Amino acid sequence: MDRTFADLHRGRLPLLLPNAWDLASALSFVAAGHVAVGTTSLGVSAAAGLPDGGRATRASNLALARSLVQLPVPVTVDIEDGYDDDPAQVAAYVAGLRDLGVAGVNLEDSTAGGLVEPGAYAARVAAVKERAPEVFVNARVDTFWLRQDPTVEATVDRATQYVDAGADGIFVPGVTEPDDIRAIAQALPVPLNVLPVPGRSLSDLAALGVRRVSTGSLPYRAALTAAVRSAEAVRDGSPLPDAVPYVDLQRRLSAYPGDAS
Repeated sequence: MDRTFADLHRGRLPLLLPNAWDLASALSFVAAGHVAVGTTSLGVSAAAGLPDGGRATRASNLALARSLVQLPVPVTVDIEDGYDDDPAQVAAYVAGLRDLGVAGVNLEDSTAGGLVEPGAYAARVAAVKERAPEVFVNARVDTFWLRQDPTVEATVDRATQYVDAGADGIFVPGVTEPDDIRAIAQALPVPLNVLPVPGRSLSDLAALGVRRVSTGSLPYRAALTAAVRSAEAVRDGSPLPDAVPYVDLQRRLSAYPGDAS
C-alpha cells in the first residue's frame, strides 16, 4: 500500500471514512472507491440482535476484522471503550487486531453512558500505544455526544491528555457548531475527526480544520430505512428502488479472498 492510514488524514479534503457492519457492506464501500473502511459498533451489535454499547461487540468485531483485513484498503475498527477497564486487557485486544492486519481503532472515553475519568482513559491509550505502536488510535471524546460537559474547554482538556498519552487522532462526535469545531481543531496537534454535519460539505469541514469525517452508524440505519421502503414499494406497486445488482454482489463475494486466518 503506497500510503499509510495516517497519511490519508493529510489530504486536501478530510478522509471520508464509511463504516461497515459486515463484509458485503465493506466490499460495497470499496467498490464505490473509498480509500479506507471502518466498522460501526451500532451496526455490528444490531446485526447480532444486541443494543449498542455494553461491550457487546467484542467477539463480533474480532470476527468481522478477521474477514475484512484482505480488503485492498486500510481497515479501522470501532472497539467501543476497549471492552475492559484494565489498560493491559485493552492493549492485548488491540494487539490481536494488529496481528490480523487492522490499521486503526476507535476508542471511546465513555462506558455505559457515562464519561470515564480522563486519566483512566489516557492509561488505556498509553497501554495500547506501548503494545501496538503502529496502530492508529483515534481517541473519541464523548462530551458532546453524551451532552456531559459539552464545552470546547472540557473537550480540549480531555483530548490533550489523550494526545499526551499517544493518541494519533481525536474524534468528537456530536459537535456541530462551526466555531466549536474550529476551536477544537486549532487546539490539537493531531487530526480531528467528526461525524457528518448537516449542511456542511467536506470542503466546509476542511476549512474548519477537520481531517476525517466518519459516517458512523448512518449507512446502517439508512440501509434499514431503504429495506423497509423497498418492501413498501412492492406492497404499494410503486417503482422499485435502486439496488446493487445481484450478479455484482455475487461477483464481489466470490472474488474476495475470505478469512485471513
